[in-house]
Amino acid sequence: MNNYEKLINTLKEVFMLDKAELDFGIYRIMNQKRKDIEQFLDVDLMPQVQKILSESLSVDKQALQKELDDTIKAAKALGADPEILPKVIEMKKHLGETADMLGLENEVFSLLANFFKRYFDTGDFISMRRYKKNIYSIPYEGEEVKLHWANADQYYIKTSEYFKNYRFKLSNGKTIVFELIEANTEQSNNKSHGDKERRFAISEVKNFEIIEDEFKIYFTYEPTDKKIKQSELLDQAFDLIKTKIPDAFNELLSLRPTEKDKIRTLLQKHLIEYTARNTFDYFIHKDLGGFLSRELDFYIKNEVLFIDDLNTRNEQEFLKQLSKIKAIKKIGEKVIAFLAQLENFQKKLWLKKKMILECNYCITLDRVPKELYTEIIINNEQIQEWVKLFAIDEIKKVPNKDLFSSNFSSFSIPLTIEFLEQNPFLVLDTAFFSNDFKWKMVSKIENFDEQCTGLMINSDNFQALEFISNRFKESIDGTYIDPPYNTNATEIVYKNGFKDSSWMSLIYDRINSSSKLLKKEGILVATIDDYEVNNLSFILKSIFNEKELFTTVIEYNHRGRVKRNFAVTHEYGLWMINENDDKITRLKDISDDIRRNLRRTGTGSLRVESPSQFYGIEVNNDNFEIVNVTNALNTNEAIPLHQNPNTTMVFPVDDNNIERRWYYGRDRVIEESKIGTVWAKRIKGEMQIHYHQDGQEKRRKTVWVGPDLDGSTFGTELLTDILGANNFSFPKSIFAVKKCLESITWDKDAWFLDYFGGSGTTGHAVIKMNREDEGNRKFILVEMGEYFHTVTKPRIQKVIYSNEWKDGKPVARDGISQCFKYIRLESYEDTLNNLALSQSSIQQQALSMNPSFKEGYMLNYMLDVESQKSLLNLEWFVNPFNCYLNTTRNNEIQKTKVDLVETFNYLIGLVVESYSVPKDGYVIVTGKNLNGERILIVWRDCTIHSNSSLNKFLERSKYNPLDSEYDRIYVNGDNNVENLKTGDERWKVILIEEEFKNQMFEIL
Repeated sequence: MNNYEKLINTLKEVFMLDKAELDFGIYRIMNQKRKDIEQFLDVDLMPQVQKILSESLSVDKQALQKELDDTIKAAKALGADPEILPKVIEMKKHLGETADMLGLENEVFSLLANFFKRYFDTGDFISMRRYKKNIYSIPYEGEEVKLHWANADQYYIKTSEYFKNYRFKLSNGKTIVFELIEANTEQSNNKSHGDKERRFAISEVKNFEIIEDEFKIYFTYEPTDKKIKQSELLDQAFDLIKTKIPDAFNELLSLRPTEKDKIRTLLQKHLIEYTARNTFDYFIHKDLGGFLSRELDFYIKNEVLFIDDLNTRNEQEFLKQLSKIKAIKKIGEKVIAFLAQLENFQKKLWLKKKMILECNYCITLDRVPKELYTEIIINNEQIQEWVKLFAIDEIKKVPNKDLFSSNFSSFSIPLTIEFLEQNPFLVLDTAFFSNDFKWKMVSKIENFDEQCTGLMINSDNFQALEFISNRFKESIDGTYIDPPYNTNATEIVYKNGFKDSSWMSLIYDRINSSSKLLKKEGILVATIDDYEVNNLSFILKSIFNEKELFTTVIEYNHRGRVKRNFAVTHEYGLWMINENDDKITRLKDISDDIRRNLRRTGTGSLRVESPSQFYGIEVNNDNFEIVNVTNALNTNEAIPLHQNPNTTMVFPVDDNNIERRWYYGRDRVIEESKIGTVWAKRIKGEMQIHYHQDGQEKRRKTVWVGPDLDGSTFGTELLTDILGANNFSFPKSIFAVKKCLESITWDKDAWFLDYFGGSGTTGHAVIKMNREDEGNRKFILVEMGEYFHTVTKPRIQKVIYSNEWKDGKPVARDGISQCFKYIRLESYEDTLNNLALSQSSIQQQALSMNPSFKEGYMLNYMLDVESQKSLLNLEWFVNPFNCYLNTTRNNEIQKTKVDLVETFNYLIGLVVESYSVPKDGYVIVTGKNLNGERILIVWRDCTIHSNSSLNKFLERSKYNPLDSEYDRIYVNGDNNVENLKTGDERWKVILIEEEFKNQMFEIL
C-alpha cells in the first residue's frame, strides 16, 4: 500500500465510509453523502496536492535554475569548465531533488495520514494534545489548580440502553434479545492492558435460550487479544447460532444484503449494529475544528519543520521543506473543515432542545373534577391498572353498599361513582384516557403548573436538564444526585483506558447544566463512593467556584461490602454550599431531650434558695390531669393537709423528705400542662410531676450512622415490598435520602431535583416529608432507563396511595393528595434517525456551475443546509395538533405524535396558569414566564382557520393585542394580527415558529 492509499484509507475511516453496513444515526447520513465524499478523497485530493507542490516548487526551481545559469555563465567568462565546479555540481544536485515531485507527494501523504490517525479512536477524536512522542500537554492559562481529563473537551453521549439489552421484533411478533450477562470490566479498569481490548463475544457458559416468544442470545464483553477482530467474533457467534434457530424464528436467516456482503442475514445485520452502537460514538467534540487546527500547527512545527535543524540546512532544502509544509497545511485545513462540519453538526443535534413525545398526568381523584367520574368508572384500562398497582379488588365493601356494579373479577364491569368518592387517593393516569378527557381535566384546574407537585422526565438527563432550563432557571432549592459510582457493579460503558475520563465527561456536563437551575442560595448534594470521590470533588469545585465543598461520611451498609483488606460500609456525601452561608438545617436531637421529674435536684434546688418555686400541684387521681396549682408557700410555712380524696397535692419533696423546688413557675406549669409537656404519673404508688423539654438545636454531624440508613433494609427490601418484586440494583435508603433533603431546607414549598432518578427514592422521600408535616414540596425526577415505566413511576404512584406496603400490596390506604406530570422526550438517536438531507434543483444547478464553490459548500455548509427541513419543518405548524416524528423503541420505527403545545411551553419557560379545551381548531394557553411577563399563546389549525377567522376569534374571545393584559402573544402561522413594539424593542405578537427555532437551537 503506498502512502496515498494509506491516507485515503485513514480518511475513509475518519469519515466513517468503512461503515456502509450501518443504517442508523449519523452513519445513515454519511452513507447518503458517500459519493460526494469519495469524489473528494479519490478524485479531487491528489490533483490539489500536486498543484500546491508544483506551484511552490516551480518558483523554487526557477530561482535555483537562474542561479545555476548565472554561475555557469560566470565560469565560462573566466575560461573555467563549469561542469567540474563544486558549486555547479551541488546546485544541479539540489535542482534534481527539487524536481522529485513523487517523493515529496509521498511524504506529504504519509505525514497527513499519521496526523489524522493519531487522534481518531473507534469513531471518536480524542483530545490528547501531543508535545512530543508519548508526552502530552494540557491547556493551561495560569490557574492555581487545573482540572483536566482526556475527554474534557467532549460531550459524553453514550447510554447503556443498547449495551445491556438490545431487542427487535420479527414480522410474526416474536422477539429477539441480545443480553449482556458477564460484563467483566474490573480488570479492564487498568489502563495498561498490554495487547488486549474488550470485545463482544457469545457467552460460552450459556449461548441462548427461548423463553415463550423471546429468543435470547447471551454475550460477554471481555478483554480479548487485539489480533482477534470484532467481526471474527461475530462470525463465530453467527455460526454457532444459525444451526440452532427454531422454525418460529427462521426469519433471522432471511437476507439483508449490502453492496459488499450479498448474503448478509437479518441476524448478522443486528449483530453488527449491536456491537457498533456500543463501540462507536461515545463522544462529541465541543470544538473539533479549533483543536485539530491548533494540533496541525503544532505538528508541523515540531514534527515536520524541525526548527532545531534550520541553521544547518541550506536554502534549497529549506525551500523544499516550505513547499511540503504548505501542502500539508492547505490539504489538512480542508480535511479539518469537513471533519469540523460533521462534528459541529452532531453537536448541534445533541444540544438541540428535544421534542415532547408523550405528556401525561398522574393525579389523585380528589383533584379530578367530579363531572369526569362517569368516564372514569367505565375505563377498563384504568381499572386494571388500579387492580395491578393498588389491589382495589381487595377493598372490602361497605355494609349494604355495592361499590362495584357487578362481579369485579372480570375487570370489564364498571366501578361506581360512590367507589371513586370513597377512595379519593386512587391515582388516575391520563395515559389511559383520550386527549379530550385530558384537556377537559387540565382546563378545569386553575394555575395548573402550581397544582402539579412533581415532574418526571423519561430522557437522557443532559437532554432533560437543557430542556427544562428556561422553565426552572434558578428555581431549585436543592439538588440531590446519586450518580453511577463507576465500580464494576454500576459502571458506565467506556472506551478502553478511558473509564474515569468517560465518567468525568458524563458527570461534568450534567452537573454544569443543572447548576443553572439552582437558586443562588441552593445546595447540591451528591453521594459517591471511593472510586470517584476525588474526581467528583474536583468537578464540583470547578463548576461551583463560588460555593464551598463539605464532605460527610454515610454508613449505607452496616454489614459491609466485601473488598480487599476492608469490609466497606460507607459512602460520601459531597455538599456544595455558598461560601460563608450557614444554611444546613439544625437537628433537635431526641436523645438530648429532657424527660424527667419536674422536681429540681442538685445545686440551687432547695426550697430556701427559691421560695417562689415551692408550691402545690393538684392532680386528678383517675386521669392524672393537673387540675390546680396553689400559691407558693411562705418561707418555713408547713405543707397543709389535703382534704380532697379525688385528687392528690404534689409538692417538690424528695424521697428523703428534703424540701426542694420545681423547675418551672406556676404559670408555666399551667400553660404546659395544657399542651402535654408537663404531666403527672404514678410511679411505685407515688404521684410525680414530669416534664419534657426539647434538646438544643445541634449542627448535623459529618459522620452519619444508624440502622435507618441501611440500603439493604430501607432500599432493596422496601422497594420489594412496594413493587412486589425488584429488578433494580442498589436503591438508596429512603431515610438516607430524606435526611439529605431535610438538611438542605425545612421549607415546606421547596423544589428538589434528582436527575439520576433511578428507582424514584428522591420522589418518595419528598412525598414522605409532605405526609409528615402537610407540606407542599415538589420534585423533579429524570430517568432514561426502561425501568422508568416499571419501577420509577409505579413506585411514586404507589407511595402516593399508601404509606406502607407489603408484597406489592398496600398495608393501609392512607393516601396523600398529589398530581405529577410525566413526559418522554425525543432522544438524540431519534433526532439522528429523522434526519433527511435534500438539495433543491436550484441548489444542484448552482453547485454544478462552480466546482470551487461546490467544494467549499461540501466542506463547510452541506449538512446544515440540507438538513434544515427535517430538523424544524415549518409544515408542522400548519396543523400543530397533528405533528409526528419517527421514533425508535426496541429497534422498531414507530410513528409518534409530538406534543408541540407542551414542548413550546417549556422552550419559553412558561409557568402555565390555564389551558383551554381544544375547540374548533384552537388551543389557548396562558401563564407567566420567570421574568413575570404575562403570556398568551394561540395555537390554531391553519388548514381551517385563515387570518381573517383568527382575527375574529381573538375579537370574539376578547383578546386585544393592543391592550396591556398580556406582555407577549404567540401565534402560529403567518398572520396579520395587530402588533406593536414593547419597551424592549421586541414586537408584542411573535410568530411561534420563529421563537420555536430560536429556543430549540439556543446554545446554553
